Amino acid sequence: MLRPQESRSRELRSLNGLWRFALDTEAGDRPWSARLPGRREAPVPASYNDLYVDAAVRDHVGVVWYQREVIVPSSWADARIALRFDAVAHTARVYVGDALLTEHHGGYTPFEVELDGVAAPGDTVTVTVSVDNRLTYETIPPGEVSVDDEGRASQLYRHDFFNYAGLHRSVHLLATPRVHVRDITVVTDLDDDGSAVVRYEVDAPGARAVAVALRDEDGREVAAGSGAAGALRVAEPRLWQPGAAYLYALEVRVDGDGGDRYALPVGIRTVEVRGAELLINGAPFYFTGFGKHEDAPFRGKGHDDVLLVHDFALLDWIGANSFRTSHYPYAEEVLEYADRHGVVVIDETAAVGLHFNMAGGVHGGGYKPTFSPGTLNDATREAHAQGIRELIARDKNHPSVVLWCITNEPASAEEGAREYFEPLVELTRQLDPTRPVTFANQGDAQPSTDRIADLFDVICLNRYYGWYQQHGDLAAAERHLERELREWAERYGKPLAITEYGVDTVAGLHHPLGTPWSEEYQIEFLEMYHRVFDRIPEVIGEQVWNFADFQTKPGIVRVDGNKKGVFTRDRRPKSVARVLRQRWLGLRERAERS
Repeated sequence: MLRPQESRSRELRSLNGLWRFALDTEAGDRPWSARLPGRREAPVPASYNDLYVDAAVRDHVGVVWYQREVIVPSSWADARIALRFDAVAHTARVYVGDALLTEHHGGYTPFEVELDGVAAPGDTVTVTVSVDNRLTYETIPPGEVSVDDEGRASQLYRHDFFNYAGLHRSVHLLATPRVHVRDITVVTDLDDDGSAVVRYEVDAPGARAVAVALRDEDGREVAAGSGAAGALRVAEPRLWQPGAAYLYALEVRVDGDGGDRYALPVGIRTVEVRGAELLINGAPFYFTGFGKHEDAPFRGKGHDDVLLVHDFALLDWIGANSFRTSHYPYAEEVLEYADRHGVVVIDETAAVGLHFNMAGGVHGGGYKPTFSPGTLNDATREAHAQGIRELIARDKNHPSVVLWCITNEPASAEEGAREYFEPLVELTRQLDPTRPVTFANQGDAQPSTDRIADLFDVICLNRYYGWYQQHGDLAAAERHLERELREWAERYGKPLAITEYGVDTVAGLHHPLGTPWSEEYQIEFLEMYHRVFDRIPEVIGEQVWNFADFQTKPGIVRVDGNKKGVFTRDRRPKSVARVLRQRWLGLRERAERS
């Protein structure tokens, strides 16, 4: 799905701002048929949970309602008019006036709905959106809802971050020609003579003619073609490189000067796995960076351009070259920024919490099989598959994305894991054969017991020796970590990316002996891991968990959230940040010299 843009043929109206807001318990039987009751308003984009000083809103399980009036410009006569939602967590139903127009499942990918027949140019219409935050065995991520004897609903979920909900990303009203560019797919390749090939496919139903032109950053045309599919050759390409982004623009025109136009940024680069290396443009790449979260005070998971720019500035300052979109697709603005600034991305689906018995079921619910007809089943896998389809449809053209990660910490040693995941790996490769596929392995599944690792091109490992195991004993943790990594390398011979390693650290807590929870222990922990990584050639990267402290569901295992951040939740560096900066800038300098 193409991201909306303004052009000579397209117009865009932001619907961000304050919307009327109500819980389902306040809204009545048909909230879309009248003005929502009460005086509460909610900003869009934002999560609703932390906006008010009201536990009933913060802890709400079920449906909430958003509503606002929308004016359709009278100048949009003869246009295709649509509403676009960048993300609604987790299930959305969209009403215009009394009409239910669409329903979308999945909280992190966009959807559009056309307004033909319900809104005409010049109309003022009421848009009402129901937002359901409930997670079940048929959603991704999964969860369980229970109701107590007093009728109060509670939500169990097994992912370790708060289940924020709401209109998390932008909402737009848009107009395109009725015959318009619906989608574009671009694949780039390099030839032995140093030239590049940009292959394209344009989906424009009803178009009589399609013309394309590839322009460099100065606007000069470097190649052109015609037809809905073709290949453009660039004699002396400027490559998109980690840390040195270069973007061309593929301009697509349908039906001549009076038809639709769309400009797609294109980065020319290749990605492949060869042996135990991941290569970008034929050169080995070593990941440095973080697992992150879309999480900040008050706004929860709501997208914020201020936070976006500041977070990338911190990534650059600390010497990071990459991050993983743990544990869901991030806002498209994030990937566009990564494209423009040469930051490498591991792009992950929302399939987290697919392990019912991690840490002996510490997240709740007791022991039960993760994969079974009564738990994660065929319906779950179809929801998972749809999440993969929508992720790849949205992000396939981003040069920053070099790996598809289809799940985080599943129960990959349990019976049924292979039957569940093998079709999903095949689907991912069918949808995009140009990028490697990975998953993030959790420590319960060791090299000898994991049932799915051989299906993937890269093995990502989340490890916490010295924290959840061998707590406080870094000498023993170092032995266990190195032994396990060597076993992975010997058994599979594939690239190993360490996508999580870290410890909870209270900012400002110091201890001369480096005890757990202190800033000194965080430093000693990471330094130990780095010694091990440097001894194992198959390790192709290190992404610390986490970039910043983040909010989790309440419980005795967390005090005001997860404290594994290198930065605090308000982005203040802990002492370890300067240690990482020294290491990663040194790695960057050595890579540039080589």
